Amino acid sequence: MRKFLIASHGTFASGIKSSLEIIAGTFEQVYTIDAYGSNEITIEEEMDTVLNQLGEEDELIIFTDLAGGSVTNRILVKSHQTNIYLVAGLNLPLLLEVVLAEPDIPVPEVIETAIVHAREQIMDIKQWIAENQELTD
Repeated sequence: MRKFLIASHGTFASGIKSSLEIIAGTFEQVYTIDAYGSNEITIEEEMDTVLNQLGEEDELIIFTDLAGGSVTNRILVKSHQTNIYLVAGLNLPLLLEVVLAEPDIPVPEVIETAIVHAREQIMDIKQWIAENQELTD
């Protein structure tokens, strides 16, 4: 079974999980870590809680907010198993595509495709409209 962990500075993780659930429904296998808030549990302790729920056949895809950020770095230390994948630079299109991917598609392929599509979602909308309007005029 695929499981997912969203980890971020502040409450971004629980906020984006809320957006995911509004769009695609509730997922029991999506966990969050809202780091550096009022919670006195460390990132490492929260990560251990998630890791303890993984079975031998499970895969865990971890999403973090910032590549090179402290949350990502602290998660990386705990994620060296071959069934754990770590993706930094989370946005909602990326999360949706990975979580909704067909389970028979290998995780590395799912992640690679989702990153390409997520990058395509980042754009200056007014500039895009202007450029495409010129083509239709």
